[in-house]
Amino acid sequence: MKSLQHEAPTDDFTLDSVEMYVDDLTAGKAVWCDHYGFAEVAVGGSPEQGFRSVMLSQGAMRLVLTEATDERHPAASYVLSHGDGVADITLRTSDVRRAFAQAVERGCRPVTEPRTHEGEDVELTATVAGFGDVVHTLVQRPDSDRGLPPGFRWLPGAAPAAGRRREKGMLLAMDHFAVCLNIGELDPTVDFYTSVFGFREIFEERIVIGSQAMLSKVVQSRDGTVTFTMIQPDPTAEAGQIDEFLKNHDGAGVQHIAFAAEDVVQAVETLSGRGVEFLTTPGAYYRSLGERVTLSKHTLEGLRELNILVDEDHGGQLFQIFTRSTHARRTLFFEVIERCGAETFGSSNIRALYEAVETERLTRARTGAGLA
Repeated sequence: MKSLQHEAPTDDFTLDSVEMYVDDLTAGKAVWCDHYGFAEVAVGGSPEQGFRSVMLSQGAMRLVLTEATDERHPAASYVLSHGDGVADITLRTSDVRRAFAQAVERGCRPVTEPRTHEGEDVELTATVAGFGDVVHTLVQRPDSDRGLPPGFRWLPGAAPAAGRRREKGMLLAMDHFAVCLNIGELDPTVDFYTSVFGFREIFEERIVIGSQAMLSKVVQSRDGTVTFTMIQPDPTAEAGQIDEFLKNHDGAGVQHIAFAAEDVVQAVETLSGRGVEFLTTPGAYYRSLGERVTLSKHTLEGLRELNILVDEDHGGQLFQIFTRSTHARRTLFFEVIERCGAETFGSSNIRALYEAVETERLTRARTGAGLA
């Protein structure tokens, strides 16, 4: 990955959809629909194309799951290297040809050249490399409300509007993506997204937990729909959880997706009832919470009962909680977040999350569970 010094990119990029490569499409679809409340709205792929896919929808979110049926499809090698995971964060733009040309000129590696799709919901697509094995497909649509990738077809009764229905208390949008990077990759990757895609760097910090530490910077698209919280291990500290992710994931990648909720308490209650398991929070966290924060919403008892964390910044408060990873390699997990004016990412909760994840990791080690 490299970037060159040029004038700022002229294109605005908006989050269009996210594609995950999976080993078992049927099992993956069941988890996202039964546990997380997504609805299956479209299907794609064929034996001749070497893959089969489904597109799931909730609110304004579009999530594509793809399983390779031919070892030559990129999903096959991706799953072999990383297991199930985020492979393509698709960005919508008004002019794919211009965006692609500018990205390549600024040092982005091209994956597929611009292609037209006549008679489809997408006019033009092209693909460029991002971080690790994650790519960005660039899409240009005649109608932004129609969200099918090329070659997909709507399921009966799943018109675009129907795909946007959302169960009360569920999820609204993808708030941000947490990305783990190898040592030495943080600054070049931030520079890459600011110079190639015109993202803004909006936050940075060094987080220290005991003898371990991590460095983090956040970049965001101009319209705010795409946010990458980028993290790398601090090379001056002992190895920790980020190092473990990089080892088990076999390199850089998305560690978690944060889903925004209108009411985090209601969302966690609903998701828990559907079978989603969340990390527990040390009791000491809530014993000191009342002294640290005056809650603007929700009650201390309600947050403690559901293990929800709280943080605040200059803009307000945020409430967040993380799922227990069910990934075979214990790499990918998810977050539910409610923002009440807060613009940052829960820095003061990192220790609580770390302790919860560490407790689970040590428990697996003691019981011999390890990696599946």
